[in-house]
Amino acid sequence: MDQNSPLKSLDELYRKNSKEALKDYFTFLSFESVSSEPAYQPEMTRCVMWLKDYIEKIGLKCELWTTPGHPTLFASWMGAGPDKPTFLIYNHYDVQPVDPIGEWITPPFEPTIRDGQVYARGAQDNKGQCFYVLQALKMLFERDKCLPINIKLCIEGEEECGSHGLTDILDERQEQLKADYLAIVDLGMKSPNQPALTLGLRGITTMDVEFIGSNSDMHSGEHGGIAFNPIHALIQTLDKLRDSSGKIMVPGFYDDVTPLDPAELHQLATDFDHSEYKKTFAADPTGGEKEFSPLERGWTRPTLEINGITGGYSGKGFKTVIPAKASAKISCRLVPDQDPEVIAENVADFINENVPEGVKVQVTLHPGGGVPMRSSPASKVVKAFSQAFEEVYKVPCQYILAGGSIPVTAKLAQASKSEVVLFGLGLADDHIHAPNEHFGLDRLEKGALAMARGIELLGTI
Repeated sequence: MDQNSPLKSLDELYRKNSKEALKDYFTFLSFESVSSEPAYQPEMTRCVMWLKDYIEKIGLKCELWTTPGHPTLFASWMGAGPDKPTFLIYNHYDVQPVDPIGEWITPPFEPTIRDGQVYARGAQDNKGQCFYVLQALKMLFERDKCLPINIKLCIEGEEECGSHGLTDILDERQEQLKADYLAIVDLGMKSPNQPALTLGLRGITTMDVEFIGSNSDMHSGEHGGIAFNPIHALIQTLDKLRDSSGKIMVPGFYDDVTPLDPAELHQLATDFDHSEYKKTFAADPTGGEKEFSPLERGWTRPTLEINGITGGYSGKGFKTVIPAKASAKISCRLVPDQDPEVIAENVADFINENVPEGVKVQVTLHPGGGVPMRSSPASKVVKAFSQAFEEVYKVPCQYILAGGSIPVTAKLAQASKSEVVLFGLGLADDHIHAPNEHFGLDRLEKGALAMARGIELLGTI
C-alpha cells in the first residue's frame, strides 16, 4: 500500500487485530439467531446481549429497545459535537432459517473457512456486513481515541421476518434516530473487484391466495368431471396475471410507475453478462417484460411473482384425489411511485374477479410491505462512500440499483430525516437465504476499510 495513502494506518490496524477479530466474528456467527421461529428466542437474546457487550467495549453507549417482537439494539457516540454531522448505520442481527439442513456441507452455526470464504448462516446476511462496520469503528477509536463524526447504530432483530417490531417503534424513537445521513449496510456489488453503491431498492407487497372447492378431498374417479378442481382453478386464474410478453394484466398495475430518467439510467452500470448469469444460476434470464433488458426488468420495472403453490397429494406413490383446497403465495416488487397497499388491493380484486364458477377464493394481504426508494449520486454521503470505495479498490465506484427490498429503509429514513446511502459488499453467489451461505475474508477487510474511510470523509465534506 502507498505509504502516503490515507488508508495506510487503517490497514495496519486491521492486520494487527485480524486474528482476534476473526475469533469474534465466529462467535457472532455461532448464535442461532433465527428470528422467524419462536424456538430460537433464547438464541436471539443471547446474540443481542453479546452484541451489546461487544459494542460497549468499542466505546459506544448502548441500549435495547423493546419492540412487539425481538429487541432493537441502539448505540451512539456523540462526542464529535454539534458542528459535525451525525451518521446513522443500520444492520440486523437476525438470520434466515437453515432449511434444507441436509444440503449444508458444514453445520450452519459452526463457521468454517474454505478457500478464503467463511461458511455459516449469516456469514454475509447480515452478520458479516454488520461485523465489518464494528471493526471500522474499533479501528478509528484505537487510532484516534475518538471518531471524526457522531455515530449512531440501529441493529434490529427482525429484518428477515418483516421488521415489524422496529417499524412499530420508529415514531416514538424519532429524536434518538435523528441524523444527517443514513447507511443501510445490507447490499452488494456486481463482482468481487468492482465496488458499487446502490441508489435504489424496490418496494414489496405480499399475499396468500387460497382456492376452496369442497369441504374435504374427494375421489377423483367419482367426482372428476363433476367438481371443479381447486388446483385447476388456481392455475387458470394465476395464468391470467401475465400475458405472453410478460406484461402484468392487473388493471392499474402500472398507473403510478415513474420511469427512470434517461440521464439517471446512463449513470448506472447496466452491463449484463447473459452467459455468466446462466453459468452461476443455471437459469436463462428470460423472465419479466420482454421489451426491457434484464437489468431494466430487475431494477426499474415492477414484478408479480408466484413464490409457492400447495395443494393435493405430493408424496411418493399416488393418491387419486380432487383436493379440497389449493393455495399460492404471491409477491409484487414495486418501483417509484407505486403504493404497496394500492397494488395489493388491485391484485386481490383481479383474482376475485377471475376465479372460475364453483370455486371460492380467499386472498389474505400481509401487513406492512415496503415502499420503493431512490438516492441521488449527488448527495454528500454517496460521494463520500464512492470515494472511499475507490481508494480501497483502486477502481472507480459504480452505481447500481437493487431488485430486492429492505422494507424498513424508507421508514427509517423518514424517521431519522436523513439522506440515504445503500452500502454493501455482498455478491450474488454468496448463497444468502440458502444452504452454504458464505462471505469472503477479503471483503470483510475491504468492508471495514471502506466504512472507516467513508466515515472520515463524511467529516470533511
